[in-house]
Amino acid sequence: MDLFLSRGFEATTMDEIAAGAGVSRRSLFRYFGTKEDIVLRTLAGTGEAIRDALRARPADEAPWEALQAVAGSLATDGSWSSERELAIGRICLETASLRARRAEKHQGWADLLVPELAVRPASAPVGESAAQAILTAALACLDLATDRWVAGAGADDLPALFAEAVAAVRA
Repeated sequence: MDLFLSRGFEATTMDEIAAGAGVSRRSLFRYFGTKEDIVLRTLAGTGEAIRDALRARPADEAPWEALQAVAGSLATDGSWSSERELAIGRICLETASLRARRAEKHQGWADLLVPELAVRPASAPVGESAAQAILTAALACLDLATDRWVAGAGADDLPALFAEAVAAVRA
């Protein structure tokens, strides 16, 4: 990450990353298939964390309310407040391949999260199709909120930005 932050994403090569990590290029590719995977490695466990947090929410809580509560708790856990996170966020915001890879990671979360949302009540269980639509919209809201948070240099409250985006979608 230090290489990406100092030299820029596009200017940093996998050979430089391997040398900086003290491993061979082949070993590096065993763990990371692309440079994008290195930057977005922090998202690897996020789907599971969201699923676990959803499971911990009250079973009778509606999908949108549960998602907002989870987003608020994850965003305020302290990991989103550092200058380093902002710098990584800027790289992601400015690099098309990272934005695309982020969307791909989010798509992978659907297998974990749709079943959790599908059993939550609205006035009745929402079902698989509705859960997929809610999740897709919620992830778009999360991306918008995160991008606005980064663009504002972290000055805004990330859960509030997410809540604002959710309110717009639900209006």
